[in-house]
Amino acid sequence: MRAGIITLIAAYVLSQFYRAFLAVMTPALKLDLGATPEDLARASGAWFLVFALMQIPVGWALDNIGPRKVAAGLLAVGGAGGAALFAMASSPDHILYAMVLIGIGCSPVLMASYFIFARMYSPKVFGTLAGMVIGIGSLGNIAGALPMALAVEQFGWRTCLWALAAVTLVVAALIMIAVDNPPKATAEDGAQKGSVLDLLKMPALWAIFPIMFVNYTAAAGLRGSWAGPYLRDVYGLDTTGIGWATMAIALAMVIGSFAYGPLDRVFGTRKWVIFFGNLIAVGLVFLLWAAPDAGVWRVSLTMAAIGLFAASFPLIMAHARSFYPPHLVGRGVTLLNMFGIGGVGIFQYASASVFKSAQGPDVAVTAPYQAVFLFFAVPGLIGCLLYLLSQDRTD
Repeated sequence: MRAGIITLIAAYVLSQFYRAFLAVMTPALKLDLGATPEDLARASGAWFLVFALMQIPVGWALDNIGPRKVAAGLLAVGGAGGAALFAMASSPDHILYAMVLIGIGCSPVLMASYFIFARMYSPKVFGTLAGMVIGIGSLGNIAGALPMALAVEQFGWRTCLWALAAVTLVVAALIMIAVDNPPKATAEDGAQKGSVLDLLKMPALWAIFPIMFVNYTAAAGLRGSWAGPYLRDVYGLDTTGIGWATMAIALAMVIGSFAYGPLDRVFGTRKWVIFFGNLIAVGLVFLLWAAPDAGVWRVSLTMAAIGLFAASFPLIMAHARSFYPPHLVGRGVTLLNMFGIGGVGIFQYASASVFKSAQGPDVAVTAPYQAVFLFFAVPGLIGCLLYLLSQDRTD
């Protein structure tokens, strides 16, 4: 199973890369295809939306088919196929369609590893293992920053996408070879019949859904879409400069993912670690809104700090996991993931309209970006306040 987990983590590295690499290609895609910041925000948002919508069928498939075929098949067809379509793009619409396919391909890989952890490991280490996968997988986030920027400048973005299509196909084949499906839930684990509707009837989860819905929106929005255009338009950074700044955000998200994982055991609480971490992240988004022209170093460090404190996804997942019945673990982790990734998709897609509506001949260059930052910050604060209603639980 260790070899299988390694291949799934490799696939998650690709997933993290694909959700974040558009930001550093902003100048190249604008030059070659005429892609605007709104086009790229919609394409990024489409990735997250289709990823989220796939979580319900993926959850059913994990419980009934198993992670091996589900992860390998979707990654090969959607991930590799979408990268190939991207490489052949001749308009911004083609980028959108490619990102939809890639989102479908990446949709099962993280949940496949979480499903295995939930079925085969002690619940008390679920948060640590979940954080480990995201932390290592976030190397893809880093690769989608400065390394991708340098590769695009050296080889061109089309060559890079063809190479990514080949790598994605190889990783899918390795998953098919190396992953073993865990044993299915037995009668001793509880009733076998059930659906996602049973999970939706649990009041404890409804207090967790809001924080999951907004937790990742600002960090993912900045890293995947808005940091690139913002730093280009306000501070005049080129592809390499944007790559350095986005790499700082990615590194902070890696550190945060590893740090959050064991904090529930350190402090003896999940709720309050999640609450205060996210509250700090929201405060930093408000700071970015209030002072968008504070200087390239300050805003870059602020965005990196947002990535650090907003990296509580694995701990929120562990909090919700503590309420799932064993036979609905697959559908449980994917349901929560649907809220998390769906929130990013909705906010990413809608942020393009927010940005466009704030533009005008007499407004400052920072004004449309401030509108986007505020659009991320206010719902984040609301999510934190609603999370106060949740029931704390550790394993």
